[in-house]
Amino acid sequence: MRGPLLDRILASTALALVLGMSVPALSQSVDPEETARVESRIPVPDTTLPPPPDATDVMSPMPANTGTVDAAPAAETSSEPANQAATPAPVAEPAAPSTATAPAATPAAPTASAPEAAPAKTADVDPAFADKLRDLLTAKTASRYFARPAERAAAEAFYKDRNYAPIWTDGQAPSARGAAAISYLQNVDADGMEPADYPTPDFKTGDSDALAEAELRLTGEVLEYARHAAIGRVHYSRISNDIGFELNTPEPADVLAKIAGTDNLSQALDSYQPQHPQYKALKAKLAEARGKAAAPAEEIVRIPEGGKFKVGAEDPRVPLLRKRLKMSDDETSLVYDKDVVDAVKKFQQGAGLSTDGIAGPATLRALNGVQKRERTADIIAANMERWRWMPHDLGKNYVMLNIPEYRVRLFKDQKLYWDTKVVVGKPTQATPLMTGSMRFITVNPTWNVPPSIIAKEYLPAVRQDPTVLDRMGLRMEQNRDGTVRIYQPPGDRNALGRIRFNFPNKFLVYQHDTPDKHLFAHERRAYSHGCMRVENPLMYGEKLLSIVAPNEKYTAEKLRSMYGPSEININFPTQLPVHLTYQTAFVDDAGNLQIRDDIYNLDKRYLAIVRGDERRVADIATPRAPTGTNISQDQLRFEGVREAREMSPFADWFQSRQASNNPNDRRRGAQMNGPQDFFSRLFR
Repeated sequence: MRGPLLDRILASTALALVLGMSVPALSQSVDPEETARVESRIPVPDTTLPPPPDATDVMSPMPANTGTVDAAPAAETSSEPANQAATPAPVAEPAAPSTATAPAATPAAPTASAPEAAPAKTADVDPAFADKLRDLLTAKTASRYFARPAERAAAEAFYKDRNYAPIWTDGQAPSARGAAAISYLQNVDADGMEPADYPTPDFKTGDSDALAEAELRLTGEVLEYARHAAIGRVHYSRISNDIGFELNTPEPADVLAKIAGTDNLSQALDSYQPQHPQYKALKAKLAEARGKAAAPAEEIVRIPEGGKFKVGAEDPRVPLLRKRLKMSDDETSLVYDKDVVDAVKKFQQGAGLSTDGIAGPATLRALNGVQKRERTADIIAANMERWRWMPHDLGKNYVMLNIPEYRVRLFKDQKLYWDTKVVVGKPTQATPLMTGSMRFITVNPTWNVPPSIIAKEYLPAVRQDPTVLDRMGLRMEQNRDGTVRIYQPPGDRNALGRIRFNFPNKFLVYQHDTPDKHLFAHERRAYSHGCMRVENPLMYGEKLLSIVAPNEKYTAEKLRSMYGPSEININFPTQLPVHLTYQTAFVDDAGNLQIRDDIYNLDKRYLAIVRGDERRVADIATPRAPTGTNISQDQLRFEGVREAREMSPFADWFQSRQASNNPNDRRRGAQMNGPQDFFSRLFR
């Protein structure tokens, strides 16, 4: 008979069960994978980022004079990703396993082969061998086979479901699938990766103990490779704090199910690499660069510096220039004729220079600074790694901005639709690498000064000179709660120009117009504090809206007609992906490899990691203090702060002050080197 004590015990047990079921989030708040990683490998710092500010804090329109235009929804389009380019044919699988671990000098060219062995069956399992696998997997030392606890747990469940049947060996010798896995891992340098990172075990025929260990070691290496192929060998946080992608790590259980269920292991493993056409084009150029590196080096023709070449005039350097450009006509001619001009233009176009056909100092530096072939392969490999950080599905329609190229491209149906020049962040105020979603366009944007700067810097400046804000084009008003608001109203001289393109993000950057149009004539356009200035913003807006709201028939002129004193937001019916990339190596539409300057030293940092001691822990995230700015976090919660030090409308103010007839104005203007110095004091 049940007594009161037993009733209380049962009631307590039931309550505990209910409470346990009601708080699943708490049980998932600590990543067991990273916890075990701390215990088994090295300390893993907390990489939790503070929550991003609300979008209204970042880009709040003027409360009094704001209009909103909701673009009509575009026609429904398929959300299914477009068909990827065909996967290269799998590497032919050896009849017997290879035990070599050193990578080949150059990646082997893929060759056609018969399909691999069908998925392994679990029926005829050698009980003795299955017992060995079970004992190894359930032992405390099983973690030595796997890089992460989640991979060990997935492997243990996977083999248990198979009654501990192996997939890489038949219990006596390696299987065809095992040989294929070894061959694939030994040739991952074709994707810019290092085979030594995935050492393949030695399957000793007839030694069941060694075969069982080799089975689990190979499983662990395959799982680690799939993870690195999908999200990168080096975690981006070790490269720069100005990078932020959402990495989609493949589930280990899914990887194991895929490789066990496929009849083409090479194709299955290759699917974890990016499948973008741009990535595959780089992969082909990597093989080409390594092939050339093995060939005898060419003589590098260097052209002495001097004055500019004049069309139609003779210059003793012309024969060297003809030889360097590999012109097949008379190499002894001293005349800088039309043929030479055309050859120079072709070179300038490929080097990302102004195609004026004049071999000036910049062109000569590019001609004389030819990358070594080994260096070219390194640059390509660094860029392939950055492709792994990016979403493996870019979208059907999307924006892609390449920072080292100073160019933004708009893709429609995965084809180039429109492009233009941009100005990007200077090396000390880098434009971040990230993916966001463009949600709306603001016509007639307002720049709002952060309250902290108002209190600490602007109000003391106003007390000293009550006219300073008016002279700088700023306005001050008192809010209902007694606080002070300082802002720059819309207008032609507004630092954000007349139009802004918004994709809310934790870096608080966006794309916008600018009154500084002259900067687009420069070859190297890294001048901003992180935001991106667009050369043709009205046409950019027209093209964007033609994709997301085609029925509204927006044109550049229609957008121009909206210019006025009040902000107007044009909301997108569907969000448009925006990818901010850093491609110092890419293949152009003509199939030529293009190399750009490493303006943020990201290639250099990546190569230092993979060649140094940090390599062994390079896939572990690490936090860093902000590197792109000295502005405090509370200031960063407001729009335009990155641009505040460089707002061009104040250049005229400083020039007028220095040219003033008032001695005090001239003295004060001379004390500061223009608006940048003034704002460096305000925002220090």
